Amino acid sequence: MGSIKEEKFRFCIDRGGTFTDIYAEVPGQSDCCVMKLLSVDPSNYDDAPIEGIRRILEEYTGQKIPRSSKIPTDKIEWIRMGTTVATNALLERKGERIALCVTGGFGDLLQIGNQARPNIFDLMASKPSNLYEEVIEVDERIELVLDKEDSSSSIEGISGELIRVAKPLDVEALKPSLKGLLDKGISCLAVVLLHSYTYPHHEILVEQLALSMGFRHVSLSSALTPMVRAVPRGLTASVDAYLTPVIKEYLSGFMSRFEGGAEKMNVLFMQSDGGLAPEQSFSGHKAVLSGPAGGVVGYSQTLFGLETSKPLIGFDMGGTSTDVSRYDGSYEQVLETQIAGAIIQAPQLDINTVAAGGGSKLKFQFGSFRVGPESVGAHPGPVCYRKGGELAVTDANLILGTVIPDYFPSIFGPKEDQPLDIEATRKAFEKLSVEINSYRKSQDPSAKVMTVEEIALGFVNVANETMCRPIRQLTEMKGHETRNHALACFGGAGPQHACAIARSLGMSEVVIHRFCGILSAYGMGLADVVEEAQEPYSSVYGPDSVLEASRREAALLTLVKQKLKEQGFRDESIKTESYLNLRYEGTDTAIMVKKPKEDGNDYASEFVRLFQQEYGFKLQNRKILICDVRVRGIGVTNILKPRELEPALANPVAEGSYKIYFGNGWQDTPLFKLEKLGYGHVLRGPAIIMNGNSTVIVEPDCRAIITKYGNIKIEVSSAPSTVEIADRVADVVQLSIFNHRFMGIAEQMGRTLQRTSISTNIKERLDFSCALFGPDGGLVANAPHVPVHLGAMSSTVCWQLKYWGENLYEGDVLVANHPCAGGSHLPDITVITPVFDNGKLVFFVASRGHHAEIGGITPGSMPPFSKAIWEEGVAIKAFKLVERGVFQEDGIIHLLQTPGWDEHSCHKVPGTRRLQDNMSDLRAQVAANQRGITLIKELIDQYGLNTVQSYMTHVQKNAEHAVREMLKVVAGRVEQEKGSAVIEEEDYMDDGSVIHLKLSIDVKKGEATFDFEGTSPEVYSNWNAPEAVTTAAVIYCLRCLVDVDIPLNQGCLAPVKIHIPEGSFLSPSDKAAVVGGNVLTSQRVTDVILTAFQACACSQGCMNNLTFGDDTFGYYETIGGGSGAGPSWDGTSGVQCHMTNTRMTDPEIFEQRYPVLLHRFAIRDNSGGDGYHRGGDGLVREIEFRRPVTVSILSERRVHAPRGLKGGRDGARGANYLIRKDKRKVYLGGKNTVEVDAGEILQILTPGGGGFGTPR
Repeated sequence: MGSIKEEKFRFCIDRGGTFTDIYAEVPGQSDCCVMKLLSVDPSNYDDAPIEGIRRILEEYTGQKIPRSSKIPTDKIEWIRMGTTVATNALLERKGERIALCVTGGFGDLLQIGNQARPNIFDLMASKPSNLYEEVIEVDERIELVLDKEDSSSSIEGISGELIRVAKPLDVEALKPSLKGLLDKGISCLAVVLLHSYTYPHHEILVEQLALSMGFRHVSLSSALTPMVRAVPRGLTASVDAYLTPVIKEYLSGFMSRFEGGAEKMNVLFMQSDGGLAPEQSFSGHKAVLSGPAGGVVGYSQTLFGLETSKPLIGFDMGGTSTDVSRYDGSYEQVLETQIAGAIIQAPQLDINTVAAGGGSKLKFQFGSFRVGPESVGAHPGPVCYRKGGELAVTDANLILGTVIPDYFPSIFGPKEDQPLDIEATRKAFEKLSVEINSYRKSQDPSAKVMTVEEIALGFVNVANETMCRPIRQLTEMKGHETRNHALACFGGAGPQHACAIARSLGMSEVVIHRFCGILSAYGMGLADVVEEAQEPYSSVYGPDSVLEASRREAALLTLVKQKLKEQGFRDESIKTESYLNLRYEGTDTAIMVKKPKEDGNDYASEFVRLFQQEYGFKLQNRKILICDVRVRGIGVTNILKPRELEPALANPVAEGSYKIYFGNGWQDTPLFKLEKLGYGHVLRGPAIIMNGNSTVIVEPDCRAIITKYGNIKIEVSSAPSTVEIADRVADVVQLSIFNHRFMGIAEQMGRTLQRTSISTNIKERLDFSCALFGPDGGLVANAPHVPVHLGAMSSTVCWQLKYWGENLYEGDVLVANHPCAGGSHLPDITVITPVFDNGKLVFFVASRGHHAEIGGITPGSMPPFSKAIWEEGVAIKAFKLVERGVFQEDGIIHLLQTPGWDEHSCHKVPGTRRLQDNMSDLRAQVAANQRGITLIKELIDQYGLNTVQSYMTHVQKNAEHAVREMLKVVAGRVEQEKGSAVIEEEDYMDDGSVIHLKLSIDVKKGEATFDFEGTSPEVYSNWNAPEAVTTAAVIYCLRCLVDVDIPLNQGCLAPVKIHIPEGSFLSPSDKAAVVGGNVLTSQRVTDVILTAFQACACSQGCMNNLTFGDDTFGYYETIGGGSGAGPSWDGTSGVQCHMTNTRMTDPEIFEQRYPVLLHRFAIRDNSGGDGYHRGGDGLVREIEFRRPVTVSILSERRVHAPRGLKGGRDGARGANYLIRKDKRKVYLGGKNTVEVDAGEILQILTPGGGGFGTPR
């Protein structure tokens, strides 16, 4: 395998979505052959890789090979290939027809997923379509055996956990269902049975039966990804069943084009993990990142260590998207990723894709420049493609001169023989410039006219900032400084933007490979052959378990080595890697830990080190748990070697000169061809280097050096320490850039909080929000995590600012959760940090997180029957958590542990039951705030305090403008329909309390008044909602209706007046119970507002809050339901609606960690309201408790149904039942706490959404 036969051809091929790139080594020649073909060109050839091989063999052997004949194999040593066949089939939903086979009661499991909706402001609540057409439920059940139970009938699963076969699989009963699928023409099956990761026997029986009956392909979740979590495992099996037959068909056709077929060919295919695999091992779930993985291998193996000692950021910019990755001596892998809406659980390179590329659309909207996320695509493409397209980034680069028509293929026009159309592009920009300049003049009559070039450059700058955001996230969320990296740039469009992006990120070095245009193809020849094996092993980390893990590791290593030997690798060419997947007890964040080199079995120390690096802390006195054992066998190929250049003897000679527009105007820029440059040549910017099909732009004040391997290394000058921009009137370009920067800061705060927190609510359910505020407490940017927090934190910051006044100092951090101090409900604790610059208060940062326990009358602090605030837990109006840099540990512990009490009866309720978790999460919130401060101070260093503060105001005015324009449009529509722009709407809570809204819109000014006069008074229960909750509902609805990615800030509320009558249950006293206001009333307020706007029918109108536990544990979840239908869409079933978007615990994790059995989790058929568009269906959730616990349910829409709109029918009401051991079914009402015995079952039916329009 290691020997090189010089007399034969070698081919490295990347079959991409648009182009197929080929790198070929030709026998007897020192130079390689590079070719680029259209991936799909049916009028000229059937298959691009075959055509490329045919052309190269013809050219260099002189032997004619007709397209109709087979390719001779005697002159080919090997072929290495990556392909987007799988990715394209997934994106276009053109895979195989498949069915899903799943445990009974869970037929909708994959459709529900984690029940979160992808875009919280999408009223359609759109979710990706299912890959499967049919579902068959199998009557079988495996149960985990709890420690204290009788284990006499149990057996040990592969993971070491004890299991019981509660229901054996009945093979005969399954036959008719499988035959029914075959009769419908479905012959591919994905199988996911609960707990098959540890007991795969039932899945294997299904496979054997299906294959014996004639199924062509069966994907078993237990074989593909033997890890706990049924949802991602099942989705992976679906992806594999959907894609593998498509891939096999393509590979079979590919191999059949060679003489002698597969037998005579040495062909390997690139997998998503960066390793190669033979045809028979190449399957769907490992193929979706095949092409991008080649690029990561390409830059990592040729640039790291050879051209730079810095860790690398891979930047692969294509037509529709940009892939970002990182390399620091080893491949960074993830075990779970989401591609085209499908979750895949398998080892794959950590590649982040952002929807920004050469084809990203350019728009001027609401006074700012916007780039993407929509793409013009390859057809019609940008304006310059002569197909009637829209303006895109490529057009902007053409205007600036960084795309040079002389060096771009002339393949446009009706006869495909014309160059890029610069005249059409200029005309399109001139048309846009009229709109932009007239807007600017309306804002500032003295504003000078922006030229077409300035506008094009503005769009490119905004595009660059769009691409910088994921790079910052990729590095900094893992604890690395972005500026300490070098940018490894490749892909067709990337080298044009490299200098600008590196400068924005604070990087001083860009490295561009000589084959940057085809690096993914070149990388195929640098990759090794990889075989992986993994099995679950569930145990507490310790000497005995490590010994058992080592035994399992040895068995798996034998397996992968044997597979590599069968492919011709000798022992000396095989390397192995071993891993344990470890996590702390009580957390859900596992880390795949590679076997340490020094002390082979001390995985624990390495885990603690990695955990601390990524999350910023370590958990003391917490057990470490083993989840999985994984091994990786690597067959080392060593087949492509970098070739060194001779040192250059003469000075570089330019091919010509072109004009390029940089920030300070047009500059004459010399153009060089890379193939004519030698080792040691230095080019000072500005300069153009043509590298095949890629254009490298060396900007002014940068320096390009040609290295001894023929690559380009660019030294980037640092950005000016302060950038001077006008701050009196918003610059339309900078406005968009600052929007990105402010939102990026809030997002990074959120990632820091998620990383450093320990509670499930924050870390996994993502029940938190982070934001930054101006010095007046006005919201500047709010990362959209949980809608009910939107805008609400501003009330908290303003209250604290008023309370503390002049008594705020540098190093202070404030904490509060009281509703009268701008809070929502007590579990949501807000941590606020004032930020000073030279002693002056300049802004605030804040983070709000849902703490799982804060005291009160029930564990979990969500009591259904609380009547006063003191019953709900610890209430803090104002406290300095950190005072002048000193953490006030004693003070906060005292507050958290002080019992609540009734001043009349002196009755006391407990303080927090989970003090250590509270303290850890509070520290995480402080850390998140600190991250925000660091990033804003960097912004101030770059732009100056005045500019940053001015743009804090400008982005608020920009959001205000967007909301005003939306209100004008809505008012016009309402006036046309009703003759008046005043709308009254009301709805009821289940106790009969009314929410009344009078909405008045001024059509000329674009202003609205939300008047809640007529709303019922404060209730003697807990669904009173603080004013901040209603504010959050208003801002959420306005953002949904604008339907443009504007930042969430105070500006959204500037054209809005909100009047809430004091003493109503939307503005209760400071003694009122409020725990349900945040989670129930917020949903009803949202329904009333959206109904008033006639935007959509009512959604489920509830969060279905379930808590259960005892003295040893507590659990909390919110359950999705049906979303309301709208004017052009059906509602979505089984999804989190409106004011929440928290995730659901996976069924296997649920049963593994808590004393429960989940009997059913399914869509509640026909619970959505009928209509021209139907409402979404609710959910059914049935939980059996395996030991006595206290259960609390806090829910709504059990009396008043979610209403339909415009003739649409109401959705079904929800219901909560307890099924006793004697089978009695007891109705619990909407709100209750009940002591439940072992063997009793809780059944929750969540409401459906209302229908829209008269039923058809």
